[in-house]
Amino acid sequence: MFITFEGVEGSGKSTAMQAVAQVLQQRGHGVLLTREPGGSELGGVLRRILLDVATTDLAPEAELFLYLADRAQHVRQVIRPALDEDIVVLCDRYADSTVVYQGYGRGLDRTLLHQCNSLAVGGLWPDLTLLLDLEPHVGLTRALARNIEQSKAAREGRFEAESLDFHRRIRDGYLTWAALHQDRYRIIDASQPLEQVVADCVATVESLLAG
Repeated sequence: MFITFEGVEGSGKSTAMQAVAQVLQQRGHGVLLTREPGGSELGGVLRRILLDVATTDLAPEAELFLYLADRAQHVRQVIRPALDEDIVVLCDRYADSTVVYQGYGRGLDRTLLHQCNSLAVGGLWPDLTLLLDLEPHVGLTRALARNIEQSKAAREGRFEAESLDFHRRIRDGYLTWAALHQDRYRIIDASQPLEQVVADCVATVESLLAG
């Protein structure tokens, strides 16, 4: 089973993913938690480039190809081997992020982005995608506070530094993309108290397991 977590900055993806992992482990499943960018050795190098606030004037096309390189390596080196071992893979962001951020956010052609993604993932799409939906200004406030607390502001704040209008396009893009892929998308209201957000994510995954 392959489950991905998507959403605007600060929507609580990582926290929800950890909670889902605990439930699955309690049920006896092997679980792998991973992320994009940065899920592979190569991805770690690319993550530092892509998220560092010091990375300026990066062309949208260059940004796209770096994400695709990260994804192709991630799928081949990490995700597929885990799935072949019947391990449940939980991933913080995946191919949908590229369509939304580089398409709806940066303005690149979304049909072309989907084609590029298809090449990078080699046909591997999630069984379930949880979209943690949140007003962008709320998420940004959370994300900035988190980065300061974790001393990451100087290293991984490139997207948090984007304009509020950019993040609004991201949220709208996610909701549009989710409507186009209702077979695997489930929208979680991330404005709720954290405990309820986690409970909704866990209930959705348990429903999938039961089916």
